Amino acid sequence: MKLHHLHLPGLPSYPSVSALQESLVARFLLSKSSKTSPSSPPPPPPTLLTFSPPPTYTCGRREIGALSPSQIAHLRAGGRAAFHEALRGGQTTYHGPGQLVAYPILDLAPLKLSPRCYIRLLETALQSTCAHYGVCTFTTTNPGLWVSADAKIGSVGVHMRRHVTSHGVALNVAPELGFFERIVACGLEGKRAVSLETVGVEGLTVEAVGEVFAGELGRALFGDAEGGVVRVGVGEAREVLGLDVGEGEGEGEGD
Repeated sequence: MKLHHLHLPGLPSYPSVSALQESLVARFLLSKSSKTSPSSPPPPPPTLLTFSPPPTYTCGRREIGALSPSQIAHLRAGGRAAFHEALRGGQTTYHGPGQLVAYPILDLAPLKLSPRCYIRLLETALQSTCAHYGVCTFTTTNPGLWVSADAKIGSVGVHMRRHVTSHGVALNVAPELGFFERIVACGLEGKRAVSLETVGVEGLTVEAVGEVFAGELGRALFGDAEGGVVRVGVGEAREVLGLDVGEGEGEGEGD
């Protein structure tokens, strides 16, 4: 078993990536529901979607419907950012250009992973990715990945249904950090967002960091030090993953 990694180039809109993610989740669930039938559809391969959207704020499932119109207007920043509700855990967060957003979609059951172990595995893969660039990070009792007690560089927010995962992690490579000032990171006052760029690692692309993260996650999931990840190009997405990646999905707008 190998992790199939599809990087979506450009700035695909958050809804377009969510649709791809939900398509994979639905196929996993369908295969689980009908696996007693000889004509049961096979599940898709374990898949990692990586991307950077246009400036976008999302709220977690506990905040759906809880934000006031004025709060949402504040997040939209005069039309410079989009706002969307998500099923992941966690509170309101920011995604945007220069940030690696990574969504693993896979079934934990055959991997014999509990939700807690899976989240820890994601954190470890994020830490290993940062370590690849010489950046020391750690986890605390507060959610996310930190470079100091008050500086957060990555976040984790997942959703699971019948052991099928969606959503995932975000790692700040070189985003415009001013967007983070419109939210309170993890609901914790006095914390700030940093990036690989601001801690001294310059010249990185989101795609390159995504490749490193895919390798670390593939090893963590399957223990395969060599060849544990299959890189899937956008043109191969339909044949390999059964995904229709439209031409326009690489150049999304805010809303």
